[in-house]
Amino acid sequence: MAQPSRSGDSCGEIEELGETIDDIVPGRGKPVVIDVDDDVYVAVGKGSSSIVALSWALMHAATKPSSFVYLVHVFPPVHHIPTPLGLLPKEQVSQAQVESYMHQERVKRQNMLRKLLDLCQSFEVQFDTCLIESDQIVKAVTELIPVLHIKRLIVGTSKSNLRKWKKGSCKAVQIQQKAPACCEVKIICAGRQVSAPDQSVSSSPASDNPHSDKNTDGETRNKKSKGTADCRCIPVKLL
Repeated sequence: MAQPSRSGDSCGEIEELGETIDDIVPGRGKPVVIDVDDDVYVAVGKGSSSIVALSWALMHAATKPSSFVYLVHVFPPVHHIPTPLGLLPKEQVSQAQVESYMHQERVKRQNMLRKLLDLCQSFEVQFDTCLIESDQIVKAVTELIPVLHIKRLIVGTSKSNLRKWKKGSCKAVQIQQKAPACCEVKIICAGRQVSAPDQSVSSSPASDNPHSDKNTDGETRNKKSKGTADCRCIPVKLL
C-alpha cells in the first residue's frame, strides 16, 4: 500500500494519486513498516455487504482510541472501452475516449468509497484507503497480508454468496482459507460473524444503530509507510 494519508478527520473529495509499484515496494527508498496491533483492515466492494462488514468492524473490532481502519478495495484494470459499436480494446479507441471512461470509473469508485468513509467519520475513527488494481481479488488481498503485516481482516459476504461456501467459490471464504496463519480473517454475513462451514454464526450481531458507544478521542498516530507487490496500488488522498 502506498503512503497512508492519515486523513481520518477530513471530509473532502477523494483523490487517486498515480503512484506505481516501483515507488512503494519495500526496500526501494520507503521506511520500514511499523506493525500496529490495533489496525483493522476491511475488504470492501460495491455490494451492501461491505457496509454491513464495515459497521461490524467499527462496533466490534476498531474499538480502541488508537484503532486505525483501512478500507481495501480491489478493482479490475480497464482492458475494453464501451462504444456505440460495443466493447472495444482500449488500444483501438482514442486516448480521449479512454480517459473519459476511466474518469467515469474513478467517479463511481469515489462515490462508493465516500459512503464508507462517511461511516468511518461518524464513528470518529481514524482511517485510510488502499485501492488495488487487479483482476484477481482473492490473490490481491491475500498477497497484501504479509506485506502489510495485516493481523485483522474483516470480509463481508451476502447470503447468496455464502451458499457457495461448500463449493469453494465464495471469495470471502477463499480469502479466509488462503490467508497466512498470522492474520485473523473474520467473515461477516447479514450483520453476524460466520464461524463455521455449516453457516452457523457467532453472537456478535451488528447493531441497527451505526453510532455505537465507544471510547474515541481522535488521537493521532505517527505516519508509517507500507508496500505491496504483484499488483498496482493506487493511494487515495482526502482533500
